[in-house]
Amino acid sequence: MVNTLAAGCCQCVTRKCPARRLISRDGGAELHRRIVMNFCQLKIWACAAALIAAGALSAQAQGNGFNTPGNVLISDQYNNRLIEVNPDTNEIIWQFGDGSSVAGPTSVVGVNDAQRVGAMTLVAGTGVPAGAEPTCPDGCPDNRVMLVDPNGNITWQYGQAGVTGGGPNQLNTPVQNTWLPNHHILITDQGNARVIEVNHGKQIVWQYGQTGITGDGFNQLNNPNSAELLANGHILIADEGNNRVIEVDRKKHIHWSYGCATCSELNAAAFASRLSDGTTLITDGGNNRILDVASDGTVIWSYYTNARPGSVSNPAPSRALMLKNGNVLISDQYNMQVIEIDSNQNIVWSQGQIAVAGNGFDMLNGPYDAKVNGDYTGITPPQHHDHSH
Repeated sequence: MVNTLAAGCCQCVTRKCPARRLISRDGGAELHRRIVMNFCQLKIWACAAALIAAGALSAQAQGNGFNTPGNVLISDQYNNRLIEVNPDTNEIIWQFGDGSSVAGPTSVVGVNDAQRVGAMTLVAGTGVPAGAEPTCPDGCPDNRVMLVDPNGNITWQYGQAGVTGGGPNQLNTPVQNTWLPNHHILITDQGNARVIEVNHGKQIVWQYGQTGITGDGFNQLNNPNSAELLANGHILIADEGNNRVIEVDRKKHIHWSYGCATCSELNAAAFASRLSDGTTLITDGGNNRILDVASDGTVIWSYYTNARPGSVSNPAPSRALMLKNGNVLISDQYNMQVIEIDSNQNIVWSQGQIAVAGNGFDMLNGPYDAKVNGDYTGITPPQHHDHSH
């Protein structure tokens, strides 16, 4: 069980600082208010660190292979579950989400993204569109980004279960979440056409895109699908509806791009990551391919997931990540598989049966994301270090 320190932190990070309720009547009261608020903010940061540390202690106590480096964390979208599998046996050794299509304390609906932060797990409850599941003829929202401990307890969240909106503590189809080294969380809030950076006090401290307004002009996005922090401090965004990948700075200027709203290079860019050699690995979902692009726009190599035997015509791969071993891990969404390909584009590992949906042994249903525990090649690591390696 998570210790009492973590339990106290759950309360700390999920409620407002009591100092905000103080009424200033004179300068001394105002100074007192500021001091107390600053102290509360420090408590929030301490709580964030304690949650991760407590989760690590809990994981060590389990001793059942949870969070083992090399295990694969899979966002099994339409099974409404996040699973950790042993790649040697394809067995599930940990799960969050009870399969329900109603967002709640033990469920996650349409999970699209997850990552390990120590032994805690950051999860994006995206929700599912109308008709995607038998129990969701009109769609089933979730709209939460959650931090989950090893025992499946939600210790922090941004967004409210089943509530769609763009106001404070509200999201609209959050498709991706990235834990930043400063302990903030980068959320790709697709339905609100924005990428937001949120602290543990649930304040938005940075935003790219105008809430609820789509476009391809300055500070505009259209259906963004992912965002990663780069080593230079810029943000790499897969702007799916604009068929482009853009690198923006904190002042919202674009420094690099590939594709555009009226171009043909990409069709529904689902994900992008910057590799150590300076190239950008892009998941081009609408074209059913993965491509590695040089800084000058040259395509170095590509891999079509619909060209393999048994594939459906449009599998719409949703995520491709380079691994430490030089292989690429692909979430081949509507082929119902996660596959690992080597440099010769041979499939060397898979989870799920191609084009067959299910929730039994070695079966998946619309896997949207997969990551290897401890491998942050090309993506944002949760701690400070060179995340290009």
